[in-house]
Amino acid sequence: MHAPSRPRHARGDGRLAELDLLRFVAALAVLSFHYFIAFNSVWGARPAELFPLLAPVAGLGILGVELFFVISGFVILMTVWGKGLGGFARSRLVRLYPAYWLSLAATAGLYGLLGAKPGDPKLSVGEYLVNATMAQRAFGVTDASGVYWSLWAELRFYLLMAVLVLIGVTYNRVLAFMGVWLAAAAAVEWLPILYDVQLPKLLGEIVMPRYAPYFVAGMALFLIHRYGSALLPWLFTVAAWALSLHSALERVHGRIKAVGFKNMPVTDTAVIVTVTLIFLAMALVALGLIRMPSSRVLTALGGTTYPLYLFHSIVAIALIPVLTGHLPPWLTALVVTLAALILSYVVYSCAERPIQQLLKPRRTPQTPPEAFIHPQKAAVP
Repeated sequence: MHAPSRPRHARGDGRLAELDLLRFVAALAVLSFHYFIAFNSVWGARPAELFPLLAPVAGLGILGVELFFVISGFVILMTVWGKGLGGFARSRLVRLYPAYWLSLAATAGLYGLLGAKPGDPKLSVGEYLVNATMAQRAFGVTDASGVYWSLWAELRFYLLMAVLVLIGVTYNRVLAFMGVWLAAAAAVEWLPILYDVQLPKLLGEIVMPRYAPYFVAGMALFLIHRYGSALLPWLFTVAAWALSLHSALERVHGRIKAVGFKNMPVTDTAVIVTVTLIFLAMALVALGLIRMPSSRVLTALGGTTYPLYLFHSIVAIALIPVLTGHLPPWLTALVVTLAALILSYVVYSCAERPIQQLLKPRRTPQTPPEAFIHPQKAAVP
């Protein structure tokens, strides 16, 4: 297949305000799932029983991470296009680790200094230090916070993208990369089911069969966004959607099996509709049919998203047990949600953003291109 001659429009290289909004929606979905479904030990009761009207919708918030993965596939491919391995690695380190280390320190303080009980991972100092690498699962160490599991999937995605960067990021190579990854994911997921084949665990860790479809879908949709519609990117998107339905249903079924449908009242139909809406929303972004002008509000929402994902559990563990008994559950949830939003914005604006600015490489004046063609002419003022 021939690569398109040039990008369809320039927005493929810039920040998309609509993705900032979708990121924030994904973070709120995860928060809702935890606050209204998952945090039994934090509330001291089943949240689904405290919030019966919210539970069927909040339960779908478990799929907020899947939306994050699709957005990540889109944005990371946009990030690496035309960049080297060093620039990609530095951008990811600066983006991920400052807020992560702050949340890890807050988590260690919450359990080690304040003696909080709900969700205590019971880690040693050394295990907290291993968590600082974000690769603790590779060393068999428990996550300090339950939300850290998705960061391990992101790290593995970045490693795969680093391989693509080393090969060279072009339209056709990205298509080949997506095709191989999606086929490998389908094989790793379905061969053991259909043929009772035992595959190496390491292969599953690398291929990530349950999460690969989301990342691949995001990458395919970025190609559509950058170059316009073409058969193969759309075929990969549809195939990824089909595999994602299986992955999402399996994840929700696993949760229902663990806690019962009463405490996770989410139907298969609702899961299928939610995953389809995720793909539809991202497809509309890719096609340019959802466009939002950049604004400080949307930029702030996008910037607050990552700290909100990292800190909302910490805020809930610190405040909900204190407020329960003094306030009705709905008011407690409202106060804690507002506190999580405020803290996350403070972390973003007063800590994460300044640290990122400090760690960004300083730009040096570049020699004009004509200097390499007409050095004497370029030297003339």
